Amino acid sequence: MNRNRHQETTEITELILDAAAKARAEIGVVGKQAATGKSAKWPIDCTIGPGLEGAIACESKVGYVNGGAGLLSYRGYDIFELCAYSTYEEVSYLLLHGHLPTAEALRDYEQKLANYRHMNQTLRLLMSFPVEKMNAMAALRMGTIFMRQEFTSLDHEEAKPDLLDAISADEDSIAMETKPSGERRAIYEFKKKKSRKKSKKSNRDDANGLEACYHLIAGVPTITAAIARLRQGMMPYEPLNELSHAGNIFYMLNGRRPTPIEERVLDVALILHADHGMNASTFASMVVASTMSDIYFSVGSGIAALNGPLHGGANERVLHTIREVGSPENAGAWVKDSLAKNEKIPGFGHRVYKTYDPRARILGPLAKFQCSGCTDEIQNLISTAEKVEQEVINSLAQEKKIFPNVDYYSGVVYTRLGIDPAMFTPLFAVSRVAGWTARVLEYIQKNRIFRPRALYTGAFNREFVAIDER
Repeated sequence: MNRNRHQETTEITELILDAAAKARAEIGVVGKQAATGKSAKWPIDCTIGPGLEGAIACESKVGYVNGGAGLLSYRGYDIFELCAYSTYEEVSYLLLHGHLPTAEALRDYEQKLANYRHMNQTLRLLMSFPVEKMNAMAALRMGTIFMRQEFTSLDHEEAKPDLLDAISADEDSIAMETKPSGERRAIYEFKKKKSRKKSKKSNRDDANGLEACYHLIAGVPTITAAIARLRQGMMPYEPLNELSHAGNIFYMLNGRRPTPIEERVLDVALILHADHGMNASTFASMVVASTMSDIYFSVGSGIAALNGPLHGGANERVLHTIREVGSPENAGAWVKDSLAKNEKIPGFGHRVYKTYDPRARILGPLAKFQCSGCTDEIQNLISTAEKVEQEVINSLAQEKKIFPNVDYYSGVVYTRLGIDPAMFTPLFAVSRVAGWTARVLEYIQKNRIFRPRALYTGAFNREFVAIDER
């Protein structure tokens, strides 16, 4: 494996460190986080909005977002430092294990990823479907099910869930008429039962363990690249064991080995998208896992949630918008007109961040770096994007705290890497699978099935009327 990738890309390292310095100077704090780090005392009092906004559903040590300060960390490591000095392999290992790997552990992990990228049975099944006519995310979700078939025996009838593990459908629910409350201590559902006999299932069927996470982190990129090729009427490329994770993704998508710069840019983009709190797709993955389903199905649920236009796909929309604006000279009038119509400008604002998204702080300069010395068309694209950003910030930043988010520049970055816009959201999943699996793996260690309540606002005491009298 290539151990010294960053030696040939010191310009990118400096670019990231400059972005970090600028962020810290503007924020006025260095790594200061909110009062966390201690186990919660349940029940927790919190204000909850529609869609469970503001609800605290669990504890986690995987990642932390400080939206007010514009800070993001994985397992306590600042995102700027991880992008400057680490790799996606190290970061995904960190998310899963809770600590950075030793040199030996990293070699072993990289070798596992290299082995698991080869999925002949999965690709054979995938190619038997009309992928070229399918939504790329639908094909990706189907591919993870095929992975489940290749790496486990859980789809066989004899491997159905053990009835001894079953509970009544709503055993943990609270009567609707009672005042909402929480248990004073956590109640977990994976406690060992002394009377249970030792399972006879093989390691192949451990679909909630680290190996299953490794399968998915390695395999989802292979499936994504195969989908991209099949959509173009071409055969998938076989992964190359000597390439890095990012290098392989680039190669399988484009059919050529990346330059050191291309490999590093994609690696940084993967790190930036690896985890981001309890977002919709992460929550979807965890809800499925909490039922004692498995990680393959859980990740499939994450992919399904990411497919929704309110979650994934924004960077593709940003690219379309920038091209619609046309030139830097049009930016001012276009932004003014959009705001007058009360239209949302793609790539701006975030449910969590009330300042500049730290991921966008890296991707913006990275996009500009990539476009340096390019064609007039590409130069116009980045210049227009920068001018639109300036106009939006001048109009909305001070009063409404609206700044660029991770999606604003990522589409430009991916375009310069030769990636089809239809594959932007699948590439998001390629990265986020590390966060999904890490949080699922963490949650099921002290599992409690998710069971929120709804506030009933319907009618009571309605009298049934026979159908011939309605």
